Amino acid sequence: MYSPQERNRRWSGWVLSIVVLVVAGLLSLLVGAKSIPVTEVWTTLWGSDSAPDHLIVTGYRVPRTLLGLLAGIALGVAGCLMQGLTRNPLADPGLLGINAGAAFAITLAVAFFGLTDITSYVWFGLAGAAVVSLAVYRLGTAGRQGADPVRLTLAGVAVTAVLSGVTKGLILLNATAFDEMRQWDSGSLTGRGYDIVLGAAPLIVVGVIAAVIVSRSLNTMALGDDLAHALGVHVGRTRLLTAVALTLLCGTATAAVGPITFVGLAVPHIARRLVGPDQRWIVAYSMLLAPILVLGSDVLGRILIRPDEIPAGLVTAFLGAPALILLARRARVGAS
Repeated sequence: MYSPQERNRRWSGWVLSIVVLVVAGLLSLLVGAKSIPVTEVWTTLWGSDSAPDHLIVTGYRVPRTLLGLLAGIALGVAGCLMQGLTRNPLADPGLLGINAGAAFAITLAVAFFGLTDITSYVWFGLAGAAVVSLAVYRLGTAGRQGADPVRLTLAGVAVTAVLSGVTKGLILLNATAFDEMRQWDSGSLTGRGYDIVLGAAPLIVVGVIAAVIVSRSLNTMALGDDLAHALGVHVGRTRLLTAVALTLLCGTATAAVGPITFVGLAVPHIARRLVGPDQRWIVAYSMLLAPILVLGSDVLGRILIRPDEIPAGLVTAFLGAPALILLARRARVGAS
């Protein structure tokens, strides 16, 4: 149980995170190759199609902002689940082969089926992520010993290494795949429309609901499988539901925008520093902090080399790595 002061502090921080997320969303609508006044954006959002830059706002920046919001939520929550499931603080959504499965399936779609439209191959990416996740889960839980976090991690690393090598080989041998995957592989929000947003939103919502359901059980499983089982947690069912949620969240986000690194790794650590080890609060904070990081990185990428852009996936890597190093150093200082 939390004290009233602790509960108020957590809720205050959560509300403050909502405010920061709203500001990040507004900046995503305002900032770009062409700066648009706040009043014009406001008028356009409320239905006026007579504004000069109506098409830029509604046809380009609004779906881009929504996709950044969805991808951030999905990657942040997926990182929480991954670290809670494997009990590995360095786990990220790419560890269990999800990113590698999505990339492999998309490469097959582009190289052998000629699908160069993202609305077509995004479903291949999701299917690839799902199939590989199930394969890794089966490999990690095979045998009499059942599921084990270390075996799951090793199975994911092995499958990721194999699929990454095959995918790189296919890309190098196929010019069309090389050109298409070059943009996807950088983790960019550019060029995505409402069709991608509408396709990804239901899957991510289902994944978030599943994550909220298993968060309490993951708290108990942090004590060990045997003790969790003694306390009434169905370990196998929790682990399977977590894997399904991971597939939906990470597979959908990765297929839609490509691999965006460090979000799923760094954000849960930041949330844990703010609210402690309770998985429920970590999930709640990551749902806000992760899209702030993604949208902020996307806005920063539009400013740094104007009028060109840096993909959000590259900016998150530059921002996430120092943040993670700083957190690790503070943890060591606090432990010493």
